[in-house]
Amino acid sequence: MVDEKIVREEIMNLKPYIPGKPIEEVKRELGLDQVIKLASNENPLGPSTQAIEQMKEAINKVNIYPDGNVHNLRSKLSTNLGVESDQLIFGNGSDELLVMLGQAFMRSDDEVIMAETTFSEYEFATKLMGAKINKVPLKNNTHDLEAMAKEITDKTKVIFICNPNNPTGTIVKKDEVEKFLKEVPDDVVIVFDEAYYEYVESTDYPETINYLLDYDNIIILRTFSKIYGLGGLRVGYGIANQSLINYMERVRQPFNVNTIAQIGATASLDDSDHVAKTLDYNRQGKEYLYQEFEKLGLEYVPTDTNFILVDLPMSNDKVFEEMLKEGVIIRSLSSYGYNTEVRITIGLPEENKKLVKVLKDVLGV
Repeated sequence: MVDEKIVREEIMNLKPYIPGKPIEEVKRELGLDQVIKLASNENPLGPSTQAIEQMKEAINKVNIYPDGNVHNLRSKLSTNLGVESDQLIFGNGSDELLVMLGQAFMRSDDEVIMAETTFSEYEFATKLMGAKINKVPLKNNTHDLEAMAKEITDKTKVIFICNPNNPTGTIVKKDEVEKFLKEVPDDVVIVFDEAYYEYVESTDYPETINYLLDYDNIIILRTFSKIYGLGGLRVGYGIANQSLINYMERVRQPFNVNTIAQIGATASLDDSDHVAKTLDYNRQGKEYLYQEFEKLGLEYVPTDTNFILVDLPMSNDKVFEEMLKEGVIIRSLSSYGYNTEVRITIGLPEENKKLVKVLKDVLGV
């Protein structure tokens, strides 16, 4: 057994991330032939067919190291976003970028502010560096920016804002964000995690890239895992001013985005029809599930994403286990501190219908 004395104290306080169960694992464990996964907020349509074709062609190139500068994807994204190419940084998913943020900017005597109920990897990245975490309760199921601003001290180094928030699916609005930015010192890094950016249709949602003109301490994180359907390839990216990107580049591992991922992500940006189709399915699925939840008398949080937080009349872990037996994977939110709430990804029409049927059976209605 390894002597704990050789392990960093920060590592002793970490717990491994436990992802949602994959479909094949559930099939093996429960002997099921058909399983649907509505737990990890993946695109049920999968990737763009254009991206799939280009990735197939690229398979013969995997004996060569990937482009360490991610040139083609960088060039296309910079044009699409209206930023300079050196304002972008790429990661093996946004998770890697969060760790890089910690490595670049956090010290053990720093404080980091985040919402009490939000994406768990902010806490992981902070604990990894030994910094102190200050969690601020949500207000109306979203970030309370006013309260977060009041928590800033001379030791505050980073503030995480998940917008839309995971697991609630809610947004902080443009006027709230702009007021908040004026209250944050310029030596505090503000991280806007916008993994579900493309799903948002609210006119009150802030276009944070515009703030880069006036604020050097902002970084925006986005991903190809959600609307682009490339979760299995792990491609995330950050947008910030050059000076902030420069420091993060110093801790980035070489060749951290593989060849297939780069080609798939680049091709996905060309297929606007796939994005539009995804959004259409998501709108329809959202309205269907809203109606069904209301018929069942269930409370839910209206969402700006591809998932819905639903409050159930019984233990969320119990509902998760019972639905799993019927071949439907959802996400219990017990790890977030909820007792009866679950998070449900909006699926294809037939998946949504099966979800409702199984949920009714489990709830006995």
